[in-house]
Amino acid sequence: MSENKRFVYADNAATTPIDSRVLEAMLPYLTDKWGNPSSAYSKGREAASPLTESRAKIASLLGCKPSELFFTASGSEADNWAIKGAASAAKNKGRHIITTKFEHHAVLNAMKSLERDGYEVTYLDVEKNGLITPEAVEAAMRDDTVLVAVMYANNEIGTVLPIKEISEVVHRHGAVMFTDAVQAVGHIDINVKDLGVDMLAFSGHKINAPKGIGALYIKTGTRVHTLIDGGGQERGRRGGTENVPYIAGLAKALELAYERLDDEKRVLALRERLVSGILDKIPYSFLNGDREKRLAGNANITFEYVEGESLLMFMDLNGICCSTGSACNSASLEPSHVLLSIGVPAEKAHGSLRFTLSHENTDEDVDYILEKLPAIVQRLRDMSPLYNSTMERVK
Repeated sequence: MSENKRFVYADNAATTPIDSRVLEAMLPYLTDKWGNPSSAYSKGREAASPLTESRAKIASLLGCKPSELFFTASGSEADNWAIKGAASAAKNKGRHIITTKFEHHAVLNAMKSLERDGYEVTYLDVEKNGLITPEAVEAAMRDDTVLVAVMYANNEIGTVLPIKEISEVVHRHGAVMFTDAVQAVGHIDINVKDLGVDMLAFSGHKINAPKGIGALYIKTGTRVHTLIDGGGQERGRRGGTENVPYIAGLAKALELAYERLDDEKRVLALRERLVSGILDKIPYSFLNGDREKRLAGNANITFEYVEGESLLMFMDLNGICCSTGSACNSASLEPSHVLLSIGVPAEKAHGSLRFTLSHENTDEDVDYILEKLPAIVQRLRDMSPLYNSTMERVK
């Protein structure tokens, strides 16, 4: 549509580019220091040292012990380990688990797997503003509840949940509290001890580290069975040779993310300008989720009378990257389960876009989106019989 287009990346909840300083931290272990960290000879010890250092650095940033931190290949693996491992370890105590209807599919599908194995799962309703209250968790707790899994921040609408307060409820009932913090880590100042969770999962590629590295915090004393059996790596808790270069990259990326936490205020200002501009310029549009209790960079907006996939295509033609929801489910033709969970009708849920801004975005990026988006929406609406008939009735 536009010959002189610029490139705007506004899909940081899907993935982020590797920071050059992260790549620099990784390179020694991709080239000269390539040994297996489990080997006893010098080449192995050379690779084991950064493994220890990276674990200690990440632990200090998250407020936990190095011995409580375990590296995985992804956030999805960490989610599955936490959920299946804790459920298995507690099966003689009870088989009831609580989660929410708008969790990431890594959590929801892990729950479905457990249901096939005889566990009972309660899926909490989500309030229209995209929040889960401690009271809702309290009401669902039972004597046989062994695990509660509530995400820290939703991956589609960005709402931030009261995890500390929910953890207090869960622990009063003697259950284990797990939070998928993949979208929150690096954007919120998280201290796991203050938060009170027993397990917390996060991923590298959301914070400018590579794809293929994640981690799971497991509080000392929390019983969790092993998900991947192997040769005794990660202190016998997770099999598979540790990915030393990616782990070094994860540690550097998290360090950089914590250093720029203050910049989240600027990102918030960008998002507010984007949201206000869209709602002012484009009629029949609305923001999904609470406007204040959400991640700084997240703006999930529904545009009535258009299809999100068409919007996405035309945005891409103009050099703007955004999404219609979670990147992990982008191939599905089903409306977003997150939007359905907060009461957005299916036909409107299909017309939603998620913009997720980062520290790399600028005022000029927001200006460009606000310049291109209204015309794209109007062009698609002009081709919509439903929109045209509605406008005729309004007249």
